[in-house]
Amino acid sequence: MRVDPFTVSVPDEVLTDLRERIGRTRWPEAAPGEAWSQGVEVGYLRELLAYWADGFDWRAAERELNRYRHQVAEVDGVRIHFVHHCGSGDERTPLILTHGWPSTFAEMLGLVDRLGDRFDLVVPSLPGYVFSQRPAQVGVDRRYVAGMWHRLMRGLGYERYGACGGDFGAGVATHMALLEPERVIGIHLSTPEMEPYTGPGTPPLTGEEQAYLAQLSRWEETERGYSAVQSTRPQTLGYGLNDSPAGLAAWVLDKWRSWSDSGGDLDGTFGRDSLLTMLTLWWATDSITASMRDYYDNRWHGSPIGPEDRVRVPTAMAVFANEFVPEGQVPRSWYERLYQVRRWTAFPRGGHFAAMEQPDLLAGDIAEFFGGLT
Repeated sequence: MRVDPFTVSVPDEVLTDLRERIGRTRWPEAAPGEAWSQGVEVGYLRELLAYWADGFDWRAAERELNRYRHQVAEVDGVRIHFVHHCGSGDERTPLILTHGWPSTFAEMLGLVDRLGDRFDLVVPSLPGYVFSQRPAQVGVDRRYVAGMWHRLMRGLGYERYGACGGDFGAGVATHMALLEPERVIGIHLSTPEMEPYTGPGTPPLTGEEQAYLAQLSRWEETERGYSAVQSTRPQTLGYGLNDSPAGLAAWVLDKWRSWSDSGGDLDGTFGRDSLLTMLTLWWATDSITASMRDYYDNRWHGSPIGPEDRVRVPTAMAVFANEFVPEGQVPRSWYERLYQVRRWTAFPRGGHFAAMEQPDLLAGDIAEFFGGLT
């Protein structure tokens, strides 16, 4: 496998076009009722976009991103981008860290800073996200990407390795363990991405599990609309998001606010420059539409968990307090239907984007788990 160096570099004309488009935004009127109750509040977004156009220093953000070692490789005929960090010492454990939606590889860079001494770290961009191409076909689901990641890791010279992730990244890590368990030392998950099989022949749901599923159902009634659209009409939605910086920012940041333990304070939790770094990566690569195909492919062409599926490699679950439903409603028994849970850590704070919200907690949990396996 050929591996080439890569540098994050956005042309000046792309940034100029971005600023001009922000200046031509046609703003809707403010929604009646409580702020944010119908989506992103217009006053917040106007202020953010004004800063994106005239205050945000993308070149400084670019230099920060390029502190890391970026590479690209061809996997299954498509270009895959990844950050590759080699630790020090002779007993380093290789780990692949996979982000989810609506996120990018940049979410995981804080973990590189905290784990880089003890581990070799590979942080890929999912197919269709920012600098990674997406295969021009349907069926690029979690299992498909898991196979790609195995080939990527072998191409980099790693025979055995661990896998970590949240959101789609947790699903990819799960399928890596199902596909080639002999290569996977263990998996570490920070979100409950995969639902276990609960059909004929499985134990009845416990009271805790029933309460969890009921609360998850209530969450889906108010939060799942994005998924319904992205899994049925990602192309139609993509025209608006790919053409409007305001549309892109509103669609993505709505989820970062709702799913995080931010208390409604996006800027205070993540930092305005970090949010705009992510948005600029999306914008400059025209990749938001391709990323949403994850929902279409996994819904209609995906590989569901079946009655014979069981993750038999050691699994760690990091359960963050604001991960969609309260921590107390996520029973360990639910995970144990699918995984060999070796480590279970419930954190009193943090949410869906734990690698950015609570990087110290998450990195410490990853290090302790894999340190105990080797």
